[in-house]
Amino acid sequence: MSAAGASRLPLTGVRVLDLSRVLAGPMCAQALGDLGAEVIKIEHPGRGDDTRDWGIRVGSRNTAYFNSANRNKQSVGVDLQKPEGQKLVRELAAKSDVVIQNFKFGGIAKMGLDYESLKAINPGLVYCSITGYRTDGPEAARPGYDLVVQGEAGLMALNGEEGQGPLKFGVAAVDMFTGMYAAQAILAALFDRQRTGEGRHVEMALYDCGLMITAYYGMEALLMGNDPPKYGNAHPSIVPYGVFDAADGPVVITVGNNAQFQRFCTDVLERPDLAADERFTTNLARSQNRHVLLPELRAELARRPRELLLARMTAAGIPCGEVLGLLEALQSQRSAEAGLLAELPNPETGSVQVLAPPYRIDGQRMPVRAAPPLLAQDTERVLGDLLGMDAAAIAALRQGGVL
Repeated sequence: MSAAGASRLPLTGVRVLDLSRVLAGPMCAQALGDLGAEVIKIEHPGRGDDTRDWGIRVGSRNTAYFNSANRNKQSVGVDLQKPEGQKLVRELAAKSDVVIQNFKFGGIAKMGLDYESLKAINPGLVYCSITGYRTDGPEAARPGYDLVVQGEAGLMALNGEEGQGPLKFGVAAVDMFTGMYAAQAILAALFDRQRTGEGRHVEMALYDCGLMITAYYGMEALLMGNDPPKYGNAHPSIVPYGVFDAADGPVVITVGNNAQFQRFCTDVLERPDLAADERFTTNLARSQNRHVLLPELRAELARRPRELLLARMTAAGIPCGEVLGLLEALQSQRSAEAGLLAELPNPETGSVQVLAPPYRIDGQRMPVRAAPPLLAQDTERVLGDLLGMDAAAIAALRQGGVL
């Protein structure tokens, strides 16, 4: 991105104070940073974010897990259990537009960093609280964990193959969706502040967001009065639509309408008899007779190589694709040409790779302006630049264990 483009990032001039840790809150703050906000991440000066100890180590204090949710941020090490640390964060909040926190129930208020306390010193502050459950309900004090909510929200009941027991998603989907929902609400509150001058308190609960992820499965469960069947890699409503084995590997086939099915049978599989069979002429009929149709299709597909099938389906206008391994996908030509991986300097490892933001505006991808920070690497600069603290004052706080 050009210098002129970088100076016009949508959230340039917005300052975010990120008091959160683990995934939902950091993902929210990262999304705002990707769009141009200045994000100051407050971490414990000794142990840092919990995820600095999760997964594969990158350098001395970073990990792959931490790096996935903390690009485009600065790290300031402050002990929030000390009154002096709480005072520093209040001073930073007074100069910020957004605060994000996901402390356990009641913890933030004990430190004097709750919404009402910070609103008193910064009425325009947009304050986002992320909790496990709604704060005005009987479960307010319960801690929120992605895996627990995946179970409680019914997500495990829709994931996996027919006859399989509860199965979690491969990633922490509830945390990630909660972070994205939270970023949307923060942007709405910032927009509203332009009209009113007043801040807002955004409250997001993991359970609420987890239930939203059930989407059309949730709607079908309400209509059926039962849990919908599990379909694994297949589609609950469209046939054939899913992952199928060719002679030399899996392919994704998505036959989305009746005309595509006719071409799939005739041009791809050379089985016009299937296209003419009244049991399969409409999608509703195919869905009702999927247990008859799918074995026929699987047998035909297994006799043909993947390259041939993909070429024929592409020529017939049928959406399709390879099934790649994760590393294959990351290192694919498609990902490289899209600029979806970024490599940045790292003082400990020489360089570090991170995913680039998915956002493209005016034809340009939002840039990775800063690699995931080392623990507390920006403490002196942020306190000096924003709070006007000199080296002696910072040294005194460090001596007292505040920094």
